[in-house]
Amino acid sequence: MSKRGYHHGNLRQALVDAALALITEKGPVGFTLSEAAKQAGVTPAAVYRHFEGREDLIVECALQGHAIFGDLMEYAYETGQPSALAAFEATGRAYLAFARKYPGHYMAMFESGLSRHATPDLSRAVARSRGILERAAEELSQHIPADRRPPATMFSAHIWAMSHGVVELFARGNPGGNVPFPPEDLLEAGIGIYLRGLGLVAPDG
Repeated sequence: MSKRGYHHGNLRQALVDAALALITEKGPVGFTLSEAAKQAGVTPAAVYRHFEGREDLIVECALQGHAIFGDLMEYAYETGQPSALAAFEATGRAYLAFARKYPGHYMAMFESGLSRHATPDLSRAVARSRGILERAAEELSQHIPADRRPPATMFSAHIWAMSHGVVELFARGNPGGNVPFPPEDLLEAGIGIYLRGLGLVAPDG
């Protein structure tokens, strides 16, 4: 049916949903506004009533993704308590879970080339997501002597990079190598090695 976006009363969200489906299928730079409009059941001209262009549409996809991601990370952090270590490890697992369940959002957030400062709302959303992991790193690193303690931003960035690498290479549809281990095990082992290097996990732990 044509113009079905109007019929359910939320054309803006229909366009976002269409873009997310196309991003999942083709990547964040592999679709056009015309394709998103067609999938939403409207004319290309109708898109411009809600978005300035394709990048603006991708920003909205990323913004909604960061809202979901932030909630998921927050939940993982809180339910991973009472230990700082358990909470920290839970945020790593949440990263993988998000990438699997929300591939369109994930790609819009991390693979579209958007600046985190593309809009003030996006900047705040990114800061919230990163802030949760930094807070977990801050709490965990309190157990490290001050003269050997890395900044929480560096600590969390290392884990973020490790999580992202596992997702990109092994967790999303096109593995980069024949590794006989689940992505969760790879990430858990990598985090364990990192934390042992900082003296936060016993060598036999």
